Amino acid sequence: MELLWIGAAALVLIGLAGVVLPALPGVPLVFLGLVFGAAADNFERVGWPSLLLLALLTLAAIAVDFVAGALGARRVGASPWAIVGAALGSLIGLAFGLPGLLLGPFLGAATGEWLVRRDLLRAGKVGLATWLGLLFAGAAKIAIVFAMLGLFALAWWI
Repeated sequence: MELLWIGAAALVLIGLAGVVLPALPGVPLVFLGLVFGAAADNFERVGWPSLLLLALLTLAAIAVDFVAGALGARRVGASPWAIVGAALGSLIGLAFGLPGLLLGPFLGAATGEWLVRRDLLRAGKVGLATWLGLLFAGAAKIAIVFAMLGLFALAWWI
């Protein structure tokens, strides 16, 4: 049982880091950690109905992650190259730490759009819209994760 609690805590902590680091599947790791926590108590305090709700929140967070950047880019009429550029910029940005994580999606989307339209102002707008979409997605994922932790705690103590 103690090993399950250690695993649960480790997964939740790594998952929390992964909510802001795109290289880690943050929300699924938090969910898995909460499942470990429920299993440590033989699912007596946190049962399957609570875990099902947590699973639905996990799926919602994953959907937000996929949709938000694309919606930000599409709202300003970005080309598919801009969206591909944002994804590549995010991956390449990982190698450069926090500055890369912040600038990578913007630069990738702007570069992708510039390659298609050769309009620097439009490329900047697309990059900014994509970046804002990803920023809002990150904020939504953080909110969902804290809701998940709160629901787990509520189920544990009720």
